[in-house]
Amino acid sequence: MDPTAPPFFTADLPGCGGRIKADPAHFVVEEVPLYEPDGSGQHLHVRLTRSGWTTRQVVEALARLYNVPAGDIGYAGLKDRHAVCTQTFSLPGLKPEDARRIADELPFQVHWARLHHGKLKLGHLLGNRFRITVTELAVPVEEALARAQAVAAVLVARGLPNYFGAQRFGVNGANVGRGRAALMGGGPRDKWLRRLMLSAYQSYLFNLYLQHRLDLGLFDRVLPGDVAKKTDTGGMFDVVDAEAEQPRYDRQEINYTGPLYGAKMWPAKAQAAELEQAVLDQVELTLEHFRRAHVQGSRRPARLLLKSLEVAADQEGLHLAFFLPKGAYATVVVREFTKTEADSTQFLDSGEEDHD
Repeated sequence: MDPTAPPFFTADLPGCGGRIKADPAHFVVEEVPLYEPDGSGQHLHVRLTRSGWTTRQVVEALARLYNVPAGDIGYAGLKDRHAVCTQTFSLPGLKPEDARRIADELPFQVHWARLHHGKLKLGHLLGNRFRITVTELAVPVEEALARAQAVAAVLVARGLPNYFGAQRFGVNGANVGRGRAALMGGGPRDKWLRRLMLSAYQSYLFNLYLQHRLDLGLFDRVLPGDVAKKTDTGGMFDVVDAEAEQPRYDRQEINYTGPLYGAKMWPAKAQAAELEQAVLDQVELTLEHFRRAHVQGSRRPARLLLKSLEVAADQEGLHLAFFLPKGAYATVVVREFTKTEADSTQFLDSGEEDHD
């Protein structure tokens, strides 16, 4: 199994083929904020829509426009260049009326500008809403819709593995090898690039863990020692009585989490710990390797829930609409419908990243 392109969760159901991002308008992303600006303060929060720009390019353009350091401009997450994206930026020392210059001098649509007491920081979002059109379907539109509805029914009922998307691993998964080299003391010297490669390798191991659990028939089961997370509050706890917690999992009230391996990761216990150790044994690593590389580690929900999934189809293609929490990958959802793998080169600057 290649964790950079894991098996389809709904492999027993046929896909409709097709292509995503044939046009930026076919991939619409709307950031869902963690909070609303309170109306006063030293930072101007500006909500805008753009296409054909990476988040970093937007930051650089705003910095030039207002003659402020790029590092002083805040944003909650990276967004895709090849898409129509709506997100919020914060700029220091400006007033709401100053935002008029953005619409006048840059190719962005400004929705509102409001003051807030703090800078917008990475991770300050609930997630993203997606509206995606899959074009060039491999089957007639009526058949594509029927197939999509069957897939959607499974994903809504069971969720799906919260895999990291292929774009996380670079072209042909090259970042995995670079990340392992960095973990072993080699790899790139540049600190930012080194961190990126190490994160890619953590993501690779997370996908490997998920597939190991699936292979054992344990994706839908809570295990003794799992580190679980409440889906409403985000509170985490150790599973002591798996049988008692299973109904809560079935009702999608809790999730178990998988390891983003690191020296200070919240460790699983009992049977769940054995699964996490089996992955490290498979790749011939210990947590000591992560400690020496100064990788702290974390945990990530293992199951991705899709409570608002909508499907439709017409002569343009298959239309999908859904909400994902921060850190989740839309392409992981879409591939279940198409049963194809997107060319990883189209995601080189996609910015679909997690901030768990």
